[in-house]
Amino acid sequence: MAALLRGLKAGRALRSLASVVVQAAANPQSSNIRRGFHRAALLRVHDESKDPASASSSTPHHEHYQTHSSTADEGTSTSTHEASAGGAATGQEDPQGNTSYQDQSGEQNEDYETEEQLAERILTAALDFVPQHGWTVEAIAAGAETLGLSSASTGMFINGAGDLVLHFVGQCNTQLTEILAEQHKHVQLGQAEQKKTAEFLRDAVETRLRMHIPYIDTWPQAMSILILPHNIPHSLKHLSTLIDDIWYYAGDRSTDMNWYTKRAALTGIYNTTELVMLQDSSPDFQDTWTFLDNRIQDVVNMASTAKQVQSTGEAVAQGLMGAAVTLKNITGLNQRR
Repeated sequence: MAALLRGLKAGRALRSLASVVVQAAANPQSSNIRRGFHRAALLRVHDESKDPASASSSTPHHEHYQTHSSTADEGTSTSTHEASAGGAATGQEDPQGNTSYQDQSGEQNEDYETEEQLAERILTAALDFVPQHGWTVEAIAAGAETLGLSSASTGMFINGAGDLVLHFVGQCNTQLTEILAEQHKHVQLGQAEQKKTAEFLRDAVETRLRMHIPYIDTWPQAMSILILPHNIPHSLKHLSTLIDDIWYYAGDRSTDMNWYTKRAALTGIYNTTELVMLQDSSPDFQDTWTFLDNRIQDVVNMASTAKQVQSTGEAVAQGLMGAAVTLKNITGLNQRR
C-alpha cells in the first residue's frame, strides 16, 4: 500500500513538471531569454576570437548573459505594430531578409532598390566619365566604382555602351519635358506670356541640343551607336516621343494629316541641326542656332496641302542628308574643327 501511494505521488510530480515545461515553451519571454543566451554566447566567441588575451579578463559569463537576457526581456514589451515595423527592436529576424544597401559613404538606405533602379544609378554616374572614356563599357565600370560597386557590375548591361547612350537620351528628353511642362504651367497661371509657335519650337530644340554640349566631342560616337540595327527601334522611340512632346506643349492639337506633317518636318530639322552642331566651331554654337532660326519657319508656315507636301519632302531630304553626314562622322571623314 505504501508503495502504491509513493507511485501516485511520483506521477503527480511528473505531471506538474510537464505542465511547467509546456508553459515555459509557450512563454515568449522564455524564448527571448534563450535567444539572448545564444546572442551572448556568439558575442563572447566573437570577442574572444578577436582578442584571445581578453577572454580571461572579460566580464564574467553570467553577467554577459544577464545583460543580453534583460535586453531580450525589454523587447517583449514592445507593441505588435513596432514588432512588425522594426523587427530589430524585439530581437526578431526579418523573414524577408535585409533589402537595404550601403553606398560608398557608409550611409544605409532601408528602401528596397530594384535592379532597374540600380542600373539607372550606375549609368547616371557613368556620364561623368564619358568625356574621359567615351561612350564605352569602361565609363560604366568607372561609374559603378564611384558607387562602391565592383566593375564587374557592367555585366548587368547586355547592350553595353548602347545602354549608356540610350539612358542619356531618355534622361535629356525627360528633363526637357519637365522644363516645357513648367513653362506651360506658368502660362496657365498667367505668370508668363504664351510664346509664338516659331519661337517656342526654336527654344525647345535649342534647349534640348544644348544638353549635348558637355559631350560634344564624343557625340559622333554616340550617334554611331544609336544607329546600330539593335538600337534603332529605341532611338526612333526616343526621337518620336521628343518631337511629339515639343509639339504638344507648343499647343498643337491637330488630328488630321497636319499632325504627321508637322512632326516629320520638325524631326528633319532637329536631326540636321544636331549634325550642324557637330561641325560648328563658332562661339557658343551661334552658327547652329542661326541655322535653326532659318529652318524653323518651314514647320510653322504650313497653310495648304501643297505646301505641306513640299515641306514633308524637304524634311525627308534633310533626313537623308543627315544620314550621309552621320556616315561621314562614323568613318572619321568629318570631324568637328
